[in-house]
Amino acid sequence: MTSSVEEFRIRAKEWLAANMPRLEDRDPSLDDPENDVASWSRTKELQKILWNGGFAGIAFPSAYGGLGLTPEHQHAFNRESQGYEMPLRINVPTLAICAATVLDMGSEQQKRDRIGGALRGDELMVQFLSEPRGGSDLAGVTTRAERDGDVWILNGAKIWSSGAYAADYGLCLVRTDWSVPKHAGLTMFLVPVHTPGITIRRIRQVNGSTEFCEEFFDDVMLPADSVVGEVNGGWAVASRQLYWERTSMGGGSPYVSGWGRGIPAAAARSLAGLARSVGRLDDVAVRELIGESRANHLVQSALVRRVTIGLTTGALPGPSASMTRLMHAETDWRDSDIRVDIAGSAAVTGATGEVGELSLNRQAGSLGGGSTEMARNVISERVLGMPREFAADRDVPFKDVKQGRA
Repeated sequence: MTSSVEEFRIRAKEWLAANMPRLEDRDPSLDDPENDVASWSRTKELQKILWNGGFAGIAFPSAYGGLGLTPEHQHAFNRESQGYEMPLRINVPTLAICAATVLDMGSEQQKRDRIGGALRGDELMVQFLSEPRGGSDLAGVTTRAERDGDVWILNGAKIWSSGAYAADYGLCLVRTDWSVPKHAGLTMFLVPVHTPGITIRRIRQVNGSTEFCEEFFDDVMLPADSVVGEVNGGWAVASRQLYWERTSMGGGSPYVSGWGRGIPAAAARSLAGLARSVGRLDDVAVRELIGESRANHLVQSALVRRVTIGLTTGALPGPSASMTRLMHAETDWRDSDIRVDIAGSAAVTGATGEVGELSLNRQAGSLGGGSTEMARNVISERVLGMPREFAADRDVPFKDVKQGRA
């Protein structure tokens, strides 16, 4: 394998032209929320093409199925892949978050099995973090696992898990010790999604999507080797997982194949094209909006580069990934509003009606990867060194923490 980024880029360019389908030939029915099974099947098919061609997991270590090259090699490949149909849906959370976390925190066997399975296009992974009774306080989870001989018995519920219905494994944060403060009694498990006792229900959103799911665990039996990291050391694993989540949401992950997360076609459509379709491209105010969006994206790209370099070199602390995550949300919000401003009444009628539908999901950018409010807290406390917010349950054994209305 060549170590030169330029030589690798040229080889990737030639391979893409000969092997990957062109983006303009992509089946548009795959964007239909009701055609989700076909969409995931196509994603796995495309990932297998990358694997067979030797371009899967470019920055993942070769010991676990990757190429062992640098993020610069992956970025060069991504730039060349922009005109081709890519397995974008496997990027987040499977590769950029879950596989990256397993790489950093998992056992050797977990790395070989799960990272390799994902890179081959055989497996998808999901996050089991949020809970129905909880808000943004991830350390306050009450889903529990109890040791019973050589196995763990899992009970509880999770929610807002993107793509859980299609996944094979889930990274699940649960409570294993109630006698210590909340952060100290957590353990991360790799849970086979199709294990008996797991029920998955899809949640229909206002825009018709059923991507989000809720999960119920009833006496689910897990072997001891399902633990990721150390027993009662789950917060360290979760912290690394959140780092990768914020990095991927901000656009700085070195592990994605192609750029993007399988966003709707309406979100990828150029603002100039939208303005032209509604006859407003010559409107000075509309041109200013298009320019504003362009400036926002240039600033976002510069921030991603700066933070990525800072994290790689150690010049910036890990929580700095929240800056790119926050900028991503702000840019997405503004783009959504600009699209509606440009389309006007056409945002809900005719050929541009998808703009209005897209705006219904506007707030998703403020929640995925942790809320923007949490991102601001992380930046203020862990990057800028400002005082932490008061927490009544700090250093209190979790069994003594009042729950609900108690």
